[in-house]
Amino acid sequence: MAVQTTSDHPRKLAGYDFYHQILGSPKFIVAPMVDQSELAWRILSRRYGAQLCYTPMINAKMFSPPSAHAYRAQAFNTSCLEEGSSTHDRPLIVQFCANSPSQLLTSALAVQDHCDAIDINLGCPQDIARKGHYGSFLMDEWELIHDLSVFLSLFDIRILIFKANDVSVGTVNVLHENLSVPVTAKFRIFPSVEKTVAYAKMLESAGAQILTCHGRLRTQRGQNTGLADWSHIKAVKEAVRVPVFANGNILFHEDVEKCLRETGVDGVMSAEGQLYNPALFAPAPSGSPSSTLTGAHLPHADLALEYLAIVKNLKTPTSTSAVKGHLFKIMHPALGRETDLRERLGRIRGPNVVEEYIEVAKEMKQRMERDAAVAMEGGQMIDDLITIEPTTGLRVLPHWLSQPYFRPLKSPIEALKRASSPIPSHEDVKRARLSGQSAVGDTDISL
Repeated sequence: MAVQTTSDHPRKLAGYDFYHQILGSPKFIVAPMVDQSELAWRILSRRYGAQLCYTPMINAKMFSPPSAHAYRAQAFNTSCLEEGSSTHDRPLIVQFCANSPSQLLTSALAVQDHCDAIDINLGCPQDIARKGHYGSFLMDEWELIHDLSVFLSLFDIRILIFKANDVSVGTVNVLHENLSVPVTAKFRIFPSVEKTVAYAKMLESAGAQILTCHGRLRTQRGQNTGLADWSHIKAVKEAVRVPVFANGNILFHEDVEKCLRETGVDGVMSAEGQLYNPALFAPAPSGSPSSTLTGAHLPHADLALEYLAIVKNLKTPTSTSAVKGHLFKIMHPALGRETDLRERLGRIRGPNVVEEYIEVAKEMKQRMERDAAVAMEGGQMIDDLITIEPTTGLRVLPHWLSQPYFRPLKSPIEALKRASSPIPSHEDVKRARLSGQSAVGDTDISL
């Protein structure tokens, strides 16, 4: 069978041409999150302002074998004609973790007709990434990362020879030039701005057409998450010529504009903040009962029911673990008080899980409407019901509304040492006391 070369494809757009003409100049971006940025969640997110979504991180080693039918169906299911389709799921970037250029290319070729770009995960800081030798644990292997990027990029290279995991790869021009979509990269910062910038420029030179900079170190995770450092992100943006997305410190809708303004980036990506409030990118609706909240904080039970309706109506299966994870996060503000519903959610098993989840969400909706009616019966506004959490100084909304969740660090002083804000405002100092609860996924947590 004849192999199609790049001369048979339309010219592949790059950099800002790609960002504007193919992606539509997105500013609000949903991060790649394992078992959490699945198709149903991406559809919900787009309804509430998300302009670009990433798939969950896919392991190229597991995805690349031709016999990997079960894993492929689970990770990126194209057989139902919904995932990656122009009607349901665009613009879309598919993210892979990999340490083998050949496995990465094989995987990318399998999905390139169902997405707008391929992203390389260079940011996952979790132990599984350490064991698998991918994500942020490739940060010290610049030559390999360069090769991973170049292998997918479209350069005028006749022969590319390198070593990856002691396997020599050569004469790959035909496959190298056959990838019809651009390559992008998501990475974490180094302790020094200079090294972070040098790393970003290396990725750009290797062919990455968009760079997403998560402003946290590899060691900043879990209880030690702390603040993302926007000064690194700003420096990256000023040093490269391709579009840059910022990741980190996004709690409320107003943080998005603040990040765009202070870093100069082209778009803002959110992971965990958007998981707890899927309407994070949406402005407050007209006639909103709050004058201080610029973003949408909708009743979380309504969002849960809307998500479940999407899951139910899709032909593409959604994993039970993804659904359960979303419901626990969306309805988190009330599950601490509605303990019977929390226990019911945790116990649900069997073939009719979605219907049972819907029943729990409906019961939650009834209780939240009851609580809201009682709380506001005296003509109070939402602003009157917002409180300040004493140890963090952050706003706590009424428990029936979607909102960010964070847990205090053991040592706020250590949080400030680990990470710094570009301009440490009063609000930034408050944020430094907080750590994001791990979201399953790319799992480099964004606030």
